[in-house]
This record gives sequence, structure tokens and C-alpha cells, in this order.
Amino acid sequence: MAIIRSSDLDFDTIKTNLKTYFQKQSEFNGYNFEGAGLSNILDVLAYNTHLNGLIANLAINESFLNSSQLRSSVVSHAENLGYSPKSKTAAEATVNLSLDTTDTATAVVTIDKFATFTGVAEGVTFTFQTLEDVSAVNDGAGNFSFQTGAGSTSIPITEGSVITKTFIVGETTEDQVYVIPDPNLDTKTLAVEVFDTVTSSTSNTHNNINDSVRIDADSRVFIVRETPNGFFEVLFSDGKVLGKAPEAGNKIEIKYISSNGADANDISTFEAESVVSVSGVNYSLAVTTVSNSAGGSDKETIQSIKFNAPNNFTSQQRMVTSEDYTALISERFSSVIDDVAAWGGEDNIPKEFGKVFVSLKFKDNISDSVQSNTKSKIVSELSDNLAIMSIDTEFTDPIDTFLETTTTFNFDPDQTSSSLENMQSLVDTAIADHFTNKLNRFDSVFRKSVLLTTIDGLSPAILDSGMTVKMQRRLSPTLNTVKNYTITYPSVLAEPDDVNVIIQSTRFLFSGGVECVIKNKLGSNILQVFNNATQDILQDNAGTYDTFTGTISLVGVNIESIVGGDTIKFTAVPLNDDTIRPLRQYVLQHDATVSASAGTQDFQNTKTTI
Repeated sequence: MAIIRSSDLDFDTIKTNLKTYFQKQSEFNGYNFEGAGLSNILDVLAYNTHLNGLIANLAINESFLNSSQLRSSVVSHAENLGYSPKSKTAAEATVNLSLDTTDTATAVVTIDKFATFTGVAEGVTFTFQTLEDVSAVNDGAGNFSFQTGAGSTSIPITEGSVITKTFIVGETTEDQVYVIPDPNLDTKTLAVEVFDTVTSSTSNTHNNINDSVRIDADSRVFIVRETPNGFFEVLFSDGKVLGKAPEAGNKIEIKYISSNGADANDISTFEAESVVSVSGVNYSLAVTTVSNSAGGSDKETIQSIKFNAPNNFTSQQRMVTSEDYTALISERFSSVIDDVAAWGGEDNIPKEFGKVFVSLKFKDNISDSVQSNTKSKIVSELSDNLAIMSIDTEFTDPIDTFLETTTTFNFDPDQTSSSLENMQSLVDTAIADHFTNKLNRFDSVFRKSVLLTTIDGLSPAILDSGMTVKMQRRLSPTLNTVKNYTITYPSVLAEPDDVNVIIQSTRFLFSGGVECVIKNKLGSNILQVFNNATQDILQDNAGTYDTFTGTISLVGVNIESIVGGDTIKFTAVPLNDDTIRPLRQYVLQHDATVSASAGTQDFQNTKTTI
């Protein structure tokens, strides 16, 4: 008897197995299946078996977070882990607003919230608006400079349209559903007010449960979640848990911003859409950009949800381990933060117990004021409420370490129609893509073998690729001042060599305008200042470098100016350039300006006569 294996689920294999089974039966011995009507029946059986197997396979895949393919399934699994996938996020810019009038009598001018502004990105016009009232005091000459309620002249404007949805609460015995049919909703802008009746003018504010630290019987909170069709649903307590619930007859008013997400980023010029009336005279509002629009993002991708949901679940809304800090900060502030690194004081250099160190890699064009405000929110909204008492949060900036690569390969023209120059350009592009996609983040390890494998796979014409890698840090010195400097690398440095220097700087002016460089003395870890033209030593002991800690210590160096830039590049040879593993706040990037790739023609099929 033929055995039909359950793993053979494609149509042709199923049909072949069915035919093999019947041919083993005496009733069908010698039967021509292909020419008989029974073949049609086998087609139906095979199709039905194949379809059932496919459905079962898809259903099982969608039952687990890691194997789910449908967004609705991934979102559902994430919710079971207590994770709310991020919606679209509106871009935000900061501007200065002012009025130049002839009115010296009016003391204060106020612009109501939702004042609109326009900006253009790639030929598309986007609308921005204020989300709070802003006021200005007359300077006595008819000039007004507007400020926020907190007194800041940098006024945030947010991209998108403010939309209001109203619901009437039905009987409590009914299943209340409050769906907002807008896939572009920015959940962070949701404002929910509950009125006693349709005509009531006073209301109770409900807060997002993700922003609530303590919930009691009098709390008013709501939950927002993504529905299977990509819209959003607002949920409330049933009155038994999670505080108070809306009652029958109440009016629920929900305001939110419908955003274009990342499309509205990096706008630098804004214009006010409306005029401002002062004593009956209309004036145009002057708008000066403080920071370009940034922070806009699209809905969280399926891959991102799969990665973040388990990490968020392990934190359990508490901040005890460094991973907890990373997970919660990434979840709450992903609109402005690209990446987060956190480590305990016991892992810091030098060790500082009683602290957690956090390094934030902000997205491009995020203003200094937004960065500072984000750090303050992390402390006030997360650390103060969820962290262990007596553990302080200290922020430290990311440290960019640039890698200088020198790539060589043999090139066989017989294997391709491309030229050597085109192949070198292809290699350069592959290296740039590797750093962009695989590195440029915290905890991203550079492995030379991985990059060389990518290069070898570009074309059969590329043979025997190799690479040398050096690390580079950049110093912005205080000019014309005798000063000490410390430069750290993320990896152990090579031991002093009698032939090759391990530390090499770019050029700067020193000792009365002499063009110099800093190098280590051959066979020694002592650093010296050399005249770049004559190679004479101008400062015999300018410091040292430490192999094990990867640290350069410059002592008593007076740099007058920098040649060809605003920073001095210090290049160091790592002990092992096969693997460079950045710890803590180090981020690896590529310096293409001093990197190179070169190919050598190698005719593999050329015959020689001896």
C-alpha cells in the first residue's frame, strides 16, 4: 500500500501519490489514468487536499508572532504581550512668530490654537498647526514676539489635520464600539473628552492608559488599539476595573491629528495661512524657522513589531535592567529616537554605581530643544515612576567611530562585460550599503568576513577580495590653548610596531604656523608631534596611547588651527580588524573620503606556454 506523506502538499505530488495508490490496487491494474474520466476526480481530490493543507499551514503560521505574515495577526499577538504597535506620527517643527504693527496701544495679542501654516516638500504642500494658544506682549513700538504658555519663543507646529469624532454612549448592556475610520491617525495626539449629555458644556478628560502610572477607582483612562482593517478603536473601562466608565447618554468627543507621517519631514520654510487682526487691522504673521520639520514616521512595520513586542513584554512596565530602559524608551519615544543604548554604572568606564547610563541616537533634524525635552520626559514619565529608587538616569551622547577601509580584489574580465572601473564603483556602493543597513546603530558589530562575502557575491569576476580596516575618531580642539585631550576607541589597539605607526592624525598648525601631524614613536606608545614636511620632531612627548583600553591621551598640546576642516582625525590600527564590537554608546560609521577600493586584472583562463 502506498503511503501519502503529510509533508507532500503540492498539487502534482498529491495527485501522483493518489495515482500510485490506485495502481497498487488489483481493481485498477493496468488502468490508463491519464486517458480516463477518473483523472478528473483525482484532480478534484488533489486540489481539495492541497487547499486544505495550505489553509492549515497558513492558520498555524498566523497563530504565532514570529511566523505571522498578516499585519492583523502580528498586531493581535503584540497586544497579548501588552505592546501597542505605533501608529503614524506627525512631523513637528519649531518656529518663531512675530507681528510688526503700528499699534502701540494694544497690550497683548493672542493667537488661538490650530493656527495653520504651510510648507512644501518635494512639490507637495503640507499643513502644520499650533496645538496651543500663543500670546505676545507689545514691546511699546507695536512689535509682538509670541511665546508658548511655558514662556518659550520656540513654538512647535505639528503637521496634519485636526479631526473631531463624536459618539453617543448607548445602553450599558450593548457592546460599545468606538472605531475611528482613519489609518493616518496619530495615536499620541488623541484627546478624549466625555460630556454628561449631548448639550453639556463641561466635560471630563480621559487619559491614555499608556501615560498613566497609577490607576484607581476614580481614574478616567482609555485604550487605543489598531483594528484588523487598519483603523483604530478606542476602548474604555467597564466600570469595574481601570477606573470610571462612560455612562449611557454621555457624549464622547475624540480629537486627533490625521498625519502624512514621514512625507512631511525636513521642511525648512513655513508660511502663515491666515492674518492676525490687531485693533481691527489685519497683519501678516512673520514666520522664522528654528528647526526643520522632523519626527514624522509611518506605521510601525511588521518586522519592527515582531522585534519590539517581546522586548517590551520582558520589561513588564518596570525599569530594572538595562534592557528595560531600552525597550520602554524605544516604545514611548520612537518618533524622535532612532536607537537607544543603556548600561549600568558597573559596566561604565569609569565605574559609577547607583546610575544607569542612557545614550540616545536621535533622528535627523531633531532640534536641540526637542532633544532636551525628550530627555526630561524620559526622566519624569519613566525613570521617576518605573525605575528603582536611588538609581539615577544619566544621559551621554553617542560616540561616532569611523572605519577606514582599504579593499583589494582580483578582477577577471572574462567573467563579465563590465569594466574594472565599474566593478570598483560597484564594490564601493556595496560597502556603503553595508554600513548604512547593517551598522550605524548601537551594538552593531562590524565583521570583515560578512562584508567580504557580500563583495565576493557581487560578480563572478571578483576574486580573492581582501580588506584592511582602521578606526578613526575626531577631535574638536580648543585652538591656541595648551590643553590635555582624551580620545577613546571601541576596540583594543595594536601593540607598538618597529616599522608601522599605530596612531596617525590629520594635519594641523602648531608652533608658529608649522604644519604638523601627531604619530606614535616607532616601537613605542609615546605620541610625538612631527613637522609634516621635514618629519622633524617638534614635541617629543605629546602623550601616550593605551593598547588595552583603546585610549589616546594627549598632554600639553597647543593646536593653533586645523588644516582642511574643523576637526582633527585620529586614525588607529586595531589589534584585530576582523571584528570590531562597539560597546555602550559607540556607533560605527564609514568614512568614504579616506577609504578606497582597488582591483587588479587577473585573467584566470589565459594559457601560458612553458
